Amino acid sequence: FCLSMQQRFVQYSQFVLTTMTGSTSDRLIQLSSLLGLTGVGLGALGAHALKDTLSARPGTLDSWRTAILYQIFHASALLGVAVLNAHKPQPRLETAGYLMGAGSVLFSGSIYMLCLQIGPKMILGPTTPLGGLIMLMGWGMLGFCTSTTTKKE
Repeated sequence: FCLSMQQRFVQYSQFVLTTMTGSTSDRLIQLSSLLGLTGVGLGALGAHALKDTLSARPGTLDSWRTAILYQIFHASALLGVAVLNAHKPQPRLETAGYLMGAGSVLFSGSIYMLCLQIGPKMILGPTTPLGGLIMLMGWGMLGFCTSTTTKKE
C-alpha cells in the first residue's frame, strides 16, 4: 500500500511540475492553488476519514492540524507573493515564493507522513524543521524584497 501510494505521489508531482507553465507569477499562483487544494482536502480527510486513525496515538491529530494550518497559511501567503510579483516582478520575490512553497511541502508533508507512519522516521523527523527553516528563509527573503524597494523621501 505504502509503496504504491509513494509511486502515485511521485507520478502526480511530475505531472504537476510539467504542467506548471507560463510566467513566474502564474507558476506561483499554480503552486499556491495546489497547496490550498491539497491542504483543504487533507484537512477534510483528517477530520473525517482518518479521524479514528489519527486519534489512536496521542498528539497525532494535533500534529495533523498543525501541518494543515501551516500549509493553508503558506498557500495564502504564496498567493500574495504571486500578486506582488505580477505587479512588480523581482527575482527575490520569485525566490521568496518558491522557498515558502518548498518549505511548506517539506514541513507539512513530513508531518503527514509521520502521522500516517509512512516512511522512515530517521529521515522524516529532521525534514520537518528543515522545511520550517526554508519557510523562514522565504519570509526573510520577502522582507528583504520590500526593504530594498522602499523609496526614501
